[in-house]
Amino acid sequence: MIVFVRGSAFHEQNVTDCSNYFVRIAEQGYVVAALKYRHSDIAPFPAQMQDCKTAVRFMRKNAERFHCNKDRIALWGDSSGGHTVLMAGFTGNRAPDTDAYAEESAEVNAIVDWHGPTDFAKMNFYPSSQNHSDPQCPEGVVIGGGDVLEHPDLSAQASPMTYLSADMPTPSTLIMHGGRDQLVPFNQSCRLYATLKALGKDVTFYKLDNACHACYGFRSARALRLVFDWLSDRL
Repeated sequence: MIVFVRGSAFHEQNVTDCSNYFVRIAEQGYVVAALKYRHSDIAPFPAQMQDCKTAVRFMRKNAERFHCNKDRIALWGDSSGGHTVLMAGFTGNRAPDTDAYAEESAEVNAIVDWHGPTDFAKMNFYPSSQNHSDPQCPEGVVIGGGDVLEHPDLSAQASPMTYLSADMPTPSTLIMHGGRDQLVPFNQSCRLYATLKALGKDVTFYKLDNACHACYGFRSARALRLVFDWLSDRL
């Protein structure tokens, strides 16, 4: 089973925009649950990751109904969706959490992160087409409309890198990022990979050389085959 989280700069998602992904994922034999979370215009962090955990628990509770294996679950997201699946996957049943379907576990087997932000405070120190500290930028809005660099504690709480440690279990993680990404700095994925590797986690990183942010490569058969081959060994 795969819970898919569409990127949207943390604003309202157009879930049907990824229908071509869902069809191709289903062709591989996976059940796909397309998540539409509370977006940052109506709810700040941690609402998005909490909704992702609720989706995992809901699918686990209804696994028989949806004809899927509750013990084989992966999260897959792109951009802000990549951030959301990293946050939900890295924390599992730990805070920030939610009581919805609390009788079920939010733990997953694997995470597929396509060019998601990983450390808000570091984004503005690398080339990007956007100011990632401004209160009106996606990261600023999702933390409640504050300047990312002026709110280091909140920015850290909303960053996946914060929730990694050697003694806490971490799902197998696949990272993919375009070498020409003009929005989320490529370094965000480099830092995540280096940290996971140093902690001894199961992590794989692919750079799509000529891919931009969510285009020119990510909808290709090659990119999807990399994901499916990786998932086949972990689900």
